Amino acid sequence: MSTEPKRPPFDSNRAWTDAASMVSANRDLLLALAGVFLVVPAFAVAMLIPPPQPAEGADFQAMLAPFSEYYRNNAVVLVAMALFQMIGNLSILALFTDTRRPTVGEAIRQGFRYTPTAIAAQLILGMAIGAMVLLPIMLGGATKSFGFTALGMLAAVVLGIWAWVRLSLVAPAVIVDRLANPFRALERSWRLTEGHVLRLLVFFVLVLIGFVVVMLVAEGVTRLLLALVASPKTTEIVATLVATLMQAVMSVYFVAIAAACHRQLAGPSVQSTVDKFE
Repeated sequence: MSTEPKRPPFDSNRAWTDAASMVSANRDLLLALAGVFLVVPAFAVAMLIPPPQPAEGADFQAMLAPFSEYYRNNAVVLVAMALFQMIGNLSILALFTDTRRPTVGEAIRQGFRYTPTAIAAQLILGMAIGAMVLLPIMLGGATKSFGFTALGMLAAVVLGIWAWVRLSLVAPAVIVDRLANPFRALERSWRLTEGHVLRLLVFFVLVLIGFVVVMLVAEGVTRLLLALVASPKTTEIVATLVATLMQAVMSVYFVAIAAACHRQLAGPSVQSTVDKFE
C-alpha cells in the first residue's frame, strides 16, 4: 500500500531568499506596477480624504464614531482603491511567477483576468473566518459569564488566525495554478499549508514586525528632519508619501513571500519561479 511521502518542513530562510530574489530581479518593472497600482491610489486617498485623528482622552466609543462615519462616507472610493490594489498585487504575482517572463501589460492582463476569482475567494474567506470568530464569542456570551466570554473571544482570535494562515496562499493558487474556481483555490491553499501553520505564522509575523518598525522609523525620521526646515504642510505631504512608499514596498515583498511559500510547499511538480532570475 503506497503512502504519500512526507513533505519536508517549511524553510522560512529559503522563502525569504527566494522572495528577495524575485523582487531584486524585477525591480525595474516593479517601479511601474507598484507605482501605478499601489503608491498613487494610496497617496491620493491619504491626501484627499485622510482618515480622522482620534481626540485625546476620548473613550473607545468616541474614538470609534469618526472612523465609522469616515468609512461610511467614503466607502465607494475606498473599495475602488482596494480593488485597484488587488489587481496590482495579482499583476505583480503574475510577474514573479510566470516563467514566460511577461511584460508589464501581459502581467496586468493576467492579474485583471483572475481578479473576479480572487474577490470571490476573499469574500468566502471573510465569511468563513467571520463565522469561526463569531461562534465562540456567541457561545461564551450565552453563558453570561465574563470568564467564558473572554475564553470565547480568545478562541475566536486563535481560530481566525489559524484559518487565515491556512488560506494565505489563495492568491498564488489562483495565479500560479490557474484556478478560476475560488473554492478550488481555497482548497489548494488549505492542502499546501497543512502541517506548516505554526512555521508560516511565525515567519509572517516576524516579517510584518520588521517592516512595521522600518516604516515607523522612516516616517518618524522624515517628520523630524523636515520639521526643522519645511512648513507643516510640506512635512505632512512628504511624510505621507514616505509612508505610502514603505507600505507599497511591504506589499510587494508580501506578494513575493506568498509566491515563494507556494513554490516551496507545492513541491517539485511546480516549475521554478526563482531559478530563472538568477
